[in-house]
Amino acid sequence: PYFAYILKSLSHGTYYYGSTGNIEKRLKEHNAGRQKYTKGRRPWQLHYSEPFKTRREAMQREQYFKTIDGYNYLKSNKII
Repeated sequence: PYFAYILKSLSHGTYYYGSTGNIEKRLKEHNAGRQKYTKGRRPWQLHYSEPFKTRREAMQREQYFKTIDGYNYLKSNKII
């Protein structure tokens, strides 16, 4: 399975949206400082995730989260 996910920075309170096929490995990579954006906002915790059958579906959901409609959806459902 693939996942669209939201991480929350424990130090800054900000969110990061992404997609992956291995959510545990990806979280470890973010917390190890291997990603430019997330490096300076560590530590991260998994805040929310949704499973999908295909990578394409997970990436589309990630892109949706990054839109104003996606933001409003996340807010109205008290996800963020």
